[in-house]
Amino acid sequence: MTDSSPAISADPRRELADFLRTRRTRLRPEDVGLEPGPRRRVAGLRREELALLAGVSTDYYQRMEQGRDVRPSDQVLDALARALGFSAEETRHLHGLAAAARHPVHLPRTYEPEEVPDTTLRLLRDMTSPALVLGRFLDVLAWNPLGGALLGEFARQPQRERNLLALFLGPEADRACPNRAATVAELIGMLRTQVAADPGHPRAVELVGELAVGSDEFAALWALHDVVEPTRGTLRLDHPRVGELTLDWDAYPIPGNPGPVLMVCTAAEGGRDAERLRLLADLLDVR
Repeated sequence: MTDSSPAISADPRRELADFLRTRRTRLRPEDVGLEPGPRRRVAGLRREELALLAGVSTDYYQRMEQGRDVRPSDQVLDALARALGFSAEETRHLHGLAAAARHPVHLPRTYEPEEVPDTTLRLLRDMTSPALVLGRFLDVLAWNPLGGALLGEFARQPQRERNLLALFLGPEADRACPNRAATVAELIGMLRTQVAADPGHPRAVELVGELAVGSDEFAALWALHDVVEPTRGTLRLDHPRVGELTLDWDAYPIPGNPGPVLMVCTAAEGGRDAERLRLLADLLDVR
C-alpha cells in the first residue's frame, strides 16, 4: 500500500465525508435522470447535482464532504440516501456515521477483551454443523470440530492471528476458496460496518492498519466504503479431504451488546454438499 493516509480516520466527520464522496462519484448523471452534458471533469455526480436532488444547499453538502462540523438532521440524511439510491444497509450506515460525527467521543475508554461464554462453548460442542464464534472484527474466537476442519491449518495459528478476513487474504486462499474475491469483498463490508460503530477501538485500528499495509487488495476495497450487515451468506470451499463445498451461513448474536456472533454453516438436505459434510464428520469421527 503506497497511500500514507491512515486506514481509519480518528475524526468521525472524515469517515462520513469519505462515505458520501465515494457514493457520489459512483453515480452517473443518467442513473438519476440527468443529462450527462459535455466536458464533465469529475467522475459521477457533481456536488451541486446531488445537493439539488436531495433538496439541500450546495454549500451545506460541500461542508459535509469536507468533513466540517455540520450536523445533518435525520430528514437530510434520508434525502441524501434517496438521492444516492442507498440500500437499507447503506442508509443505516449513513445514520450511524452521522450520529458519531455529531457526538464524537474524546474521553479515554476501557476495552474489555472479547470472551466466549461457557454456555456458548457447550453449545458449540453439541452442534453437528460447522460453527465458529466470531468477534466484532472477525477474529475467530472459538469453533467446533467441523468448523475447525473448514479452517484447516489456520486453526493452529496463535490466537492473535486468527482472523477470518486475514485467512481469505492469505496466499493459499485462492486454492482453498473458489470465490475468494467475492468472499473477501463481503467480509470487508462486514468489517467496515463493525468498525463504523466504534472506530476508535484498538483492535479495529490495529487490524485495519495491518491489513492495509500488508494487502493492496484490502486497501483498495477498504477505500470503497462498502458496507454489509453480518447476517447470512454463502461460502464455497475446496476441502482437501471431501472436495468442493458450498455452504449457507447464518450469524446469530450472542448475548452481550456489542458481542460476538455464532456463525453456523449448513447445507440443504439431500444434496451433494450435505453428503460431503456427513463424510467429513465421519472422517473426523465427530457425529
